[in-house]
Amino acid sequence: MKYIIVLGDGMADEPLENYGGKTPLQMANIPEIDRLAKLGRAGLLQTVPEGMHPGSEIANMSVLGYDVAKVFEGRGTLEAASMGVVLEPGDLALRCNLICLANGNIKNHSAGHISNEEAHELIDFLNEKLGSERVIFHKGVSYRHLLVIKGGKKQLACTPPHDVPGKPWKDYLIAAKEAEADETASLLNDLIHKSMDLLAAHPVNQKRQAAGKDMANSIWPWSPGYKPAMPTLKEMFGVEKSAVISAVDLIQGIGVYAGMKVIQVEGATGLYDTNYEGKAQATIDALKECDLVYLHIEASDEAGHEGDVELKTKTIEYLDHRVVKFLVAETAKMDEPVTIAVLPDHPTPCATTVHTKDPVPFIIYKPGQQADAVQVYDEFAVTSGSYGLIHGREFMEALLSDN
Repeated sequence: MKYIIVLGDGMADEPLENYGGKTPLQMANIPEIDRLAKLGRAGLLQTVPEGMHPGSEIANMSVLGYDVAKVFEGRGTLEAASMGVVLEPGDLALRCNLICLANGNIKNHSAGHISNEEAHELIDFLNEKLGSERVIFHKGVSYRHLLVIKGGKKQLACTPPHDVPGKPWKDYLIAAKEAEADETASLLNDLIHKSMDLLAAHPVNQKRQAAGKDMANSIWPWSPGYKPAMPTLKEMFGVEKSAVISAVDLIQGIGVYAGMKVIQVEGATGLYDTNYEGKAQATIDALKECDLVYLHIEASDEAGHEGDVELKTKTIEYLDHRVVKFLVAETAKMDEPVTIAVLPDHPTPCATTVHTKDPVPFIIYKPGQQADAVQVYDEFAVTSGSYGLIHGREFMEALLSDN
């Protein structure tokens, strides 16, 4: 048996009053995913452990079976792995967003989804002006970058910028949780303040402003940690060869530590305009040599953060028509049976535009498996599924079991 996990990031939602009390999943036309629900078995998965923040890093690690409370060391460390940045002992890695500030508030977490070319020019500029032997900025994708502080302390209270859109940025500056981290917190807040002055005057932002686009007028460091000690999927579950396909550095970094082959797909953007067909084909190609492929598609999460119901619904339909339909057709031609699972990592409700900790709906289709009573795929239909409510590692155990 081989396995495909199709992860629609942030795909789950809450009933929307202005849309007849339905969620985007309920409104979307998803015949292929519904067919898998009808032929497979379903349930709810609690991906965010009690007391932890519902970030994509936490939720995706949980889906892959990690005891997140034991091994998680911050989002920055995962993104460092995806970039090939080697962290030495004592290196503090943080996710570093380029964000847009307006009228004293965080307007958005993505600087209007700034292009790679523009962002890279800004990060190079920040390294020139603010970088040192101790402070190093590393270029990532769009608004998502990495900041490494050598000798930094991780006991910091940091707020993800996508959790506080429209809120005063001064209320969410970095604070030390313990006295030993006071110097690191002070350093990071100083970098934030200095970046505002430097970035506002940069030609890239002057051009963006003139074109009516959001400026990337501040950095925002968050999710600090050191290099984690994560077992591989082979060590945890005996999966010999696996691969991850994602446009997001964070997910690729999880894959590196999990011992997965990281597959890059041309045109993969992390947005609604991503190369769905290319990622689907890459999944089928990877199955020729891999036992398990983790196909991550970010588009629904970004639409949820924007509060765009119509776009989120469309991204779910794209996942169905342009990815799942192809995967089902191609795996049916294979000599070896292929199990297909579909799920989000966490909800990203359009009404609030932030992640929540609610359990997510999942389906697992195994050829020859007896189906349960679930006929369609959404947050509520799966509650009658035979898996019931499961937690973290239990998903991978269910996926890989013979039952």
